[in-house]
Amino acid sequence: MAYDEGLLVRAREAVDPTVDVLEKKMFGGVVFMLRGNMAFGIIEDELMVRVGPDGYEEALAQPHAREMDFTGRPLRGMVMVGVDGIDMDEDLRAWMARGAEFARSLPAK
Repeated sequence: MAYDEGLLVRAREAVDPTVDVLEKKMFGGVVFMLRGNMAFGIIEDELMVRVGPDGYEEALAQPHAREMDFTGRPLRGMVMVGVDGIDMDEDLRAWMARGAEFARSLPAK
């Protein structure tokens, strides 16, 4: 599974330079880790966002968001955002911020 290099560049540029973020190849794409917790990532040409169980239903209600389903069962707390939902930089940053907020709410690993 490949990932969109252009989207990866856009995500890197949108990351706050004052935040310690680690990139890691995972799920056939690239994920961004904050304090050892996955926040968001790029799988093919979509953005995977960890929103947590409490933010899951609200995130799914957003345009272009769908369940993340790699195994035949949705991973509750994770959503995929399609190309149309992240084509504008402000939308990409907003989804990334959701993932970062959730990752920061978890204990550091």
